[in-house]
Amino acid sequence: MQTVVDYCRKNMHMQKNFRHNKRKNEQKEKDVIITIKRLGINGEGIGYYRKKIIFIPGALPNEVVVAKIEKEYPHYIDASLVRIKEKSPDRVDFPKDVDPEIGGLELAHLDYKKQLEFKKDNVLEALKKYHPRGYAKYKVKNTIPAPDQWHYRNKASYQIERDHGKNKLGLFAPNSHRLIDLPVMPTQSEDTQKTEREIKKLIEKLHVFIADRRKHLDGIKTIVVRQSEATKEIQVTLITVGHKIKNLIPLAKEIMKLPNVVSVYQNETDWRNPQVWGNKTEKLLGKNQITEVILDKKFALSPRAFFQLNPIQTVNLYSEALKYLDLTPDQTLIDAYSGVGTLGILAADQVKQVVGIETIPEAVEDAKHNCELNHIKNADYFQGSVEKVLPELQKGGLPIDALIVDPPRTGLAKSLIKTLLRVKPTTFVIFPATHQLWHKI
Repeated sequence: MQTVVDYCRKNMHMQKNFRHNKRKNEQKEKDVIITIKRLGINGEGIGYYRKKIIFIPGALPNEVVVAKIEKEYPHYIDASLVRIKEKSPDRVDFPKDVDPEIGGLELAHLDYKKQLEFKKDNVLEALKKYHPRGYAKYKVKNTIPAPDQWHYRNKASYQIERDHGKNKLGLFAPNSHRLIDLPVMPTQSEDTQKTEREIKKLIEKLHVFIADRRKHLDGIKTIVVRQSEATKEIQVTLITVGHKIKNLIPLAKEIMKLPNVVSVYQNETDWRNPQVWGNKTEKLLGKNQITEVILDKKFALSPRAFFQLNPIQTVNLYSEALKYLDLTPDQTLIDAYSGVGTLGILAADQVKQVVGIETIPEAVEDAKHNCELNHIKNADYFQGSVEKVLPELQKGGLPIDALIVDPPRTGLAKSLIKTLLRVKPTTFVIFPATHQLWHKI
């Protein structure tokens, strides 16, 4: 005869097995088979699972993959790639000796021709999503391929930290504080990569303090190496937390002995600053600037001045921009987010006047210096935010006939968009094209 105790034990055992089987089934359910339909804007594979969109980084269209569900949201699912069951013919080998989690190589496993198609599709998808007026008649041309697929970046900004007794120099994994050491980085030019690694050795040799974000200790936080494609000059900036770093000057002297290095700077920041760069920059040794040449014009670059990172492809980019501006000698050209004045100076001989606007003071000084280098007398540069300075200049009577905009990643401010819609310049070129502008046109 079954007692109450026996019944309770049996019931508890059944509940335990139920919970165990439920957990087992849930674990099994996390690995799912997905057919990839297309690529997302960040290069991740997109499929569908139980009528929800599922994002799988590393997967390609037309592949059948096994994926692990990482997190499920009300309208979509994030997953990771476990293995590929049916491989795309467009898949290529990922670069050797590089951690696939590193940022900047999200499509390195996709054939380059298909990467170019993907970039065009991104524009088309954005137009469909934000449907600006008359977008159906827009002509979206094919992406212009770069001359070099690898080793094209002439600037490297690597973080350095000490982890479990060893120094790491490289980049953080996306959306994390996990630093990935980068002995090899296929997108970087060989000179910038080699210089970064040599500086790491010198830091270790001279026992220079490395900043510790966990303990908030002063030291070197970031090493920035930029090289001119035209002159091969290399400019090094040591971004430090704190100003007085032991053995920093001896380190700068050793860095100056490295091939092609012509200057060493210190940029000072603090732990409260979320940006890579701080506001105070000081030359330690060497030249004030390095010189780059684009379309026969010279450009002097100080450490914080923005300049395109792919100098050879920049020639194609700027040539296309100038072609589509279709400038005339009676026009005033506004160069918004002008940086060191590159675009305005390249266009100066085609217009009556160039007005450039830039937030970084050092870049404005570089732009003015670059006008002198190239004997440009019809260009003026103003320091300040474009969204504030441009409306003020326009109210003061400045004509805005033509406009070229190279905005930051955040895109155009609403106040600037309103100004553009009000003044309606005869011609303008914007790159990279921003969804904010499309949404408002």
